[in-house]
Amino acid sequence: MKNEFELVGGSVIGREHLRVGKNNQDAYSWNVSEAGAIAVVCDGCGSGMHSEVGANLGARMIVETLHRSLKGGMCLEHEEFWQTIQQKLLNQLQQVAEHLGGDQAQTVRDYLLFTSAGAVITPAITSIFTLGDGVIAVNDQVMQLGPFANNAPPYLAYGLLEGNVSESLPLKALQVLPTKQVQSMLLGSDGVSDLMEVAAHALPGRSDVVGDIAQFWQDERYFRNPDQVRRRLALINREVTMLNPQSQQCSRQPGLLPDDTTLIVIRRKEAVC
Repeated sequence: MKNEFELVGGSVIGREHLRVGKNNQDAYSWNVSEAGAIAVVCDGCGSGMHSEVGANLGARMIVETLHRSLKGGMCLEHEEFWQTIQQKLLNQLQQVAEHLGGDQAQTVRDYLLFTSAGAVITPAITSIFTLGDGVIAVNDQVMQLGPFANNAPPYLAYGLLEGNVSESLPLKALQVLPTKQVQSMLLGSDGVSDLMEVAAHALPGRSDVVGDIAQFWQDERYFRNPDQVRRRLALINREVTMLNPQSQQCSRQPGLLPDDTTLIVIRRKEAVC
C-alpha cells in the first residue's frame, strides 16, 4: 500500500475558538503499511471542557486499533469487523476514564467525546467509516454527514455512559468499494463544510479566491509539500487589518472558517513508466 497511495493533511483552529481562547478540538492520524492504509479525522465535542484530549487520543487509538487488527488477520469484509473494533475502542476509552478519575460520566463528557470520519484501504477492499458529522469525498463525489438535531452528533464514548447502549451508536461502514476503484479521497471534520461554502470568497486581504474543495486532491502542490494543506487553511483563516487610503481608517477582515477545520487527502500515486 505504501507504493500505491500518498496522504497529506492539515488542521487550523476555527475563528470562533480563537475568539474565546479555546484550543483546536480537531485531530487526525494515519498509518500506511503493507496491511493497509488507515486514516481518520476526529472532532471533539464543542461543549466539552477538554474535548481536544479525546479527539487526539481517539484518532491515535482508532488508527492503531485498526492497524493491529489488520496485522492480526482480521478481515475487513467480516460481518462483525466494526462491532469488534468498536468494543476494543470502548475498552480502551474505559481504561482512560478510570485512570483520569473523578466522576466517570463527567470525565467522559469533559474529555472523551469526539466524532470520527475515516477510511481503511486494503489491497482488495476500501471501507469508509463514520460516527457523527463531517465531510467525505470519494473520487470527486462529496458527502456531508449531518447536521444532527440540536447540533448533537453521536459520540463513541456515549457507550460508556449509563443509559446509553453502545450498539445504538455504531461505528459503521458508510461505503465499501473495491480498492481498484479508489482514485482519491478526502476525510474532513464538519469545519470542511464551512470551507466549501466560502469557495467563491476572496482570501482575507487578497483578490484570489479560496477555490473548490477539489483543489486538495487535484493540485500537485499539496503533495509536493506535506505542510501545504495546513498553510492553505491558515491563509484562508487569517485575520487581516487593512488601511483604507481614502478614509485613512483601518478595518479588520476576519478569517473565513468559524469552526476548527481539519482534512486528510488520500490520492493514488501515478504510475511511473
